[in-house]
Amino acid sequence: MLTDTEIRIKGILALSKELGEVQAEKFISLIQREPFDYTTWQRNLFLNNSVDEVSKEAMMNLKRETDELKQS
Repeated sequence: MLTDTEIRIKGILALSKELGEVQAEKFISLIQREPFDYTTWQRNLFLNNSVDEVSKEAMMNLKRETDELKQS
C-alpha cells in the first residue's frame, strides 16, 4: 500500500503528464476551492456501468500500470 506522500506525488505526476504543469495546478486550485464530497462522487461514478464493464476497465488499467512499471 502506498503512503499518503507517495499517493500525492504519483497524483501530481499523473496530472502533470496528462494536463501539463499549468493546467494541473489550475485543476488542483479548482478542487481546493470547491467543496467535494468523495462519498457522493464515488456512489455516482459507475452508475451507468455494469459490474462487468467496471471490472474490464479495472483490469485494463492494472495491465497498463504493470506494463509501465516493466518499462521503467
